[in-house]
Amino acid sequence: MSGDKPNSEQPRVSDEERRIARASLPEGLRPETLAVRAALAPSQHGENSEALFLTSGYLQPDAETSARRFAASEDFTYSRTSNPTVRSFEARLAAMEGTEAAVATSTGMSAILLLIMGLLKAGDHVVCSRSVFGSTINLFAKEFGKFGVETSFVSQTDLAEWRAAIKPTTKLFFAETPTNPLTEVCDIAALAELAHGAGALLAVDNSFCSPAIQQPAKLGADVVMHSGTKYLDGQGRVMAGSLCGSEKLIKDVFGPVMRTAGMTLSPFNAWVVLKGLETLGIRMKAHSENALKVAQWLESRPEVARVFYPGLASHPQHELAMRQHKDRQGGAVVSFELRADTPEAARAAVFHVIDSTRVLSIATNLGDTKSIITHPATTSHGRLSEAQRQAAGIGQGLIRLAVGLEHPDDITDDLLRGLSTLNH
Repeated sequence: MSGDKPNSEQPRVSDEERRIARASLPEGLRPETLAVRAALAPSQHGENSEALFLTSGYLQPDAETSARRFAASEDFTYSRTSNPTVRSFEARLAAMEGTEAAVATSTGMSAILLLIMGLLKAGDHVVCSRSVFGSTINLFAKEFGKFGVETSFVSQTDLAEWRAAIKPTTKLFFAETPTNPLTEVCDIAALAELAHGAGALLAVDNSFCSPAIQQPAKLGADVVMHSGTKYLDGQGRVMAGSLCGSEKLIKDVFGPVMRTAGMTLSPFNAWVVLKGLETLGIRMKAHSENALKVAQWLESRPEVARVFYPGLASHPQHELAMRQHKDRQGGAVVSFELRADTPEAARAAVFHVIDSTRVLSIATNLGDTKSIITHPATTSHGRLSEAQRQAAGIGQGLIRLAVGLEHPDDITDDLLRGLSTLNH
């Protein structure tokens, strides 16, 4: 073209200038944008979709640089301690939760393990909701009880019980909200104030809501825990976990434990969940809409004694949940109890309803696009004693339904196959 300089006169462009990478984002971006954009800068190749770095080690330019990087534990040296794909997942999740930093782990339970190992020692005391996931109860009470960490289990919703359980050695409050499977909701801000007044930290399991619905750190929580296996991935593909919190907690407290113990998230799993985060907001909105319709239908069924779902006006913490949850979303998990005269009859009725389904998946996971139905008393809480199950409100007649993205009428039609054929 006439206005162009000859090739020999074109200004030279360096490799660094040629890179399209943007290392930082402007302030004030909304969660939906952060879910798509927050990550490490692209490599020198300028990929638009975050790269998957499948490597266990990293080349160093010289021995002095290698020594400096290993001492600092910040640059990439070994994938047990750092990996670009994992770092992108951590950066994105922290941005979505509104925290300074995050650390990724291999599973949700390994995230709680990292939490305990980083914060507690023999003689310390934990106050924990008795309504949390069964494996969480076992980890606190059984596994770390062996090492001298004491745990008091209290009502999820009774602040007086949390207050009464505090001891001079209390270092941590732990709650999940909503709980698994009864969807009990705790007042995060009130628990944070109580914990901080006692010199303790508050950790909140946000797996059921995800940051698309709830941001516990903005309500005062010090640590936000996730089972990324659930809604962060969103399609039931991989295992993952994380802790989100301040830079000091993540790097100075949990970082050394991670480097030593190695509850490491694999790069591939990190990449899968990283991409899952991009659709988290729209998925959770659709999950919540479907779940509300299913919960309302279940409330109308004569075979059902009670429905547990924060989006229902009948839920004991409905108004609290609607204040804490974005756009008054109730989440995806609905639990319900069948009418029965005895525990044996209740269990038989539950098994009949579950076994009569032809669309729903019978599995113990949740957070999938596919609806999943399960019997908590014999699966997620099956390893607890009967006394522990009763204390947590997990009866034989309880069914947990993680509502997926199918048409809600197909979900209710599938449930009706069993409900309509129960023997009364």
